[in-house]
Amino acid sequence: MVDHQFSEPTLAALYDVLHPSEARADFAFYLPLVMAAPAVLDVGCGTGELLRLARQRGHRGHLCGLDPADAMLDRARRRSDIEWVLGEMGSVDWDRQFDLVVMTGHAFQVLTGDEQLHEALAAVRAALLRGGRFAFETRNPVVREWEEWVPANAVLVTDSAGAVVRMAHQVELPVQGDLVSFTTTYSSPDWERPRYSSSTLRFLDASALSLFLAGAGLEIEQQYGDWDGAPLGAGSPEIITVARRVALPLCRNSTQPAMSNLSGSWSAPPGPT
Repeated sequence: MVDHQFSEPTLAALYDVLHPSEARADFAFYLPLVMAAPAVLDVGCGTGELLRLARQRGHRGHLCGLDPADAMLDRARRRSDIEWVLGEMGSVDWDRQFDLVVMTGHAFQVLTGDEQLHEALAAVRAALLRGGRFAFETRNPVVREWEEWVPANAVLVTDSAGAVVRMAHQVELPVQGDLVSFTTTYSSPDWERPRYSSSTLRFLDASALSLFLAGAGLEIEQQYGDWDGAPLGAGSPEIITVARRVALPLCRNSTQPAMSNLSGSWSAPPGPT
């Protein structure tokens, strides 16, 4: 189910106000990768800002954005020279069409179940050309960033109508395993009532992440701990990964891909509580 903050037009319109492209360090990392790839798929593209910037800077190849939230895509569709698709990775069937697949804005963390993750990674691999790359990030669970998601750290922005909007998070405690659930509250003196959105994110550690990728036929090529290219360390805030499509692993004594047996033996270990 799509979070309310992405499916409701008024809240979707706030996304780029809260996350302006010029302030996004992740865009500075991903944009050179996008510009170097002839065909790019942005999974969870949201308002399409990354692909818009790529086209603005002269990308002449195939750019495609995929997102399950119609309200976000409505904003992205203002750029008509980019392909926009409503849906999720499990609902599409691209076959070796892209040199690069990206997931930005921690969109990877919305894949909260093992089967959902297996399905999405299998679809990513299928969409990539031979040797194509998948670039994405997830927050390092060791850092426990969710502990900063408290009302005291609320953010104030002004929307296009001039209304001052307050955005605040409240995490559901105690946190169990590697799933973090929280409520985001949007409020404004100009609104009749606050608006709420519930979310759950998965915080995989680097070890569990590597198992999921390997089982999907995606080989880690590079990993970084932050957007400045710092190496991944135990206390790094991010786990930024660039993986390459390789041959699917085979089960021992079988010709079937190992992915089919992952849910029992390769489930992610619990994260910190």
